[in-house]
Amino acid sequence: MLACPACGTLVYAAHLASLAQMARQATEQGDLGTALACWREALPLLPPGSKQYQIISQRAAELTDRVPANAVPDKPMQIQPRVSPQSNVKKAATGAGAIGLMLWKLKVLLLGFGKASTVLSMLLSVWVYALLWPWQFALGFVLSIYVHEMGHVIALRRLGYKATAPMFIPGLGALIRLKQQVNNSREDAEIGLAGPIYGLGAAAVVLAVWAVLKFQFHREVPVLAAIAGVGAWINLFNLFPIWQLDGGRGFHAMSRGQKLLAAAVVAGAWFCTGDAFETRDGMLALIALVCLGRAFSDRSEPKGNWRASITYCLLVIALTPISMMRPDRNIRHANSATKTVQPATEK
Repeated sequence: MLACPACGTLVYAAHLASLAQMARQATEQGDLGTALACWREALPLLPPGSKQYQIISQRAAELTDRVPANAVPDKPMQIQPRVSPQSNVKKAATGAGAIGLMLWKLKVLLLGFGKASTVLSMLLSVWVYALLWPWQFALGFVLSIYVHEMGHVIALRRLGYKATAPMFIPGLGALIRLKQQVNNSREDAEIGLAGPIYGLGAAAVVLAVWAVLKFQFHREVPVLAAIAGVGAWINLFNLFPIWQLDGGRGFHAMSRGQKLLAAAVVAGAWFCTGDAFETRDGMLALIALVCLGRAFSDRSEPKGNWRASITYCLLVIALTPISMMRPDRNIRHANSATKTVQPATEK
């Protein structure tokens, strides 16, 4: 019961007033992420059909469009003091600012390691996978999944939603539990596609390290190629537009024309890579067919969301070539020491 049936008094009136004050203070200080989180926390404490619920829902929707993409507070309910202009006499140099942003993003990714359940389930997964594959690959495989899941967590926190840290289940990957319902298709698409975005970043970083070691230092490390390829393949698989997979959540926000565009992009990736049904890479053909089917069978958004559509297409384009790093040709050498590759010499 959220309100008294007789007089209509809100049960959590005091807490709601505190949240409203924190939200207003955060807005005044420019901390829109914290303000949005406060309004999100207030919504479940209000009767869904009440006027207050409608007003706060509108405020949350307005703030969603204004929250910066990098607004991911460590403690969403904590208000930071205003920094006076005089305290920033000199701005950091561009390079230092870029390094600082990178370290901040790294700090956010490490938040999951503060939860014992996440760490223990990760270690269990590494142990199980190490029974099947070399331990180096098992560790990289689990870390790739972790980065993917933290992409969802970061997007949820940016939008003011509460969620648990990732919990790993050997053989099934990992999951996070939402503590608040996401009813907006645009926000659901952003949250869903955030996982493959971060997963693409992880695969690209591993691939870059492999390339640098191979072509600059002439050291072949096959397990890195395997981790990058499988990591990209898993994120590509998650773009299947079905059920609660990330691609399905992205499709919720698309119009029919945008779904047809996504189907065309996936079909183009299938054609350009020589994809075949008889190989494991036939997955691209299946994704294209499912995209096409959903374009005509689903109820589509009238206007759609171009941001979700373009993000989906770019993910397919970027993940496809990385996923072609064949793990079956690289992982078998993972237990062997890195070997020196002699550079070609002119005769």
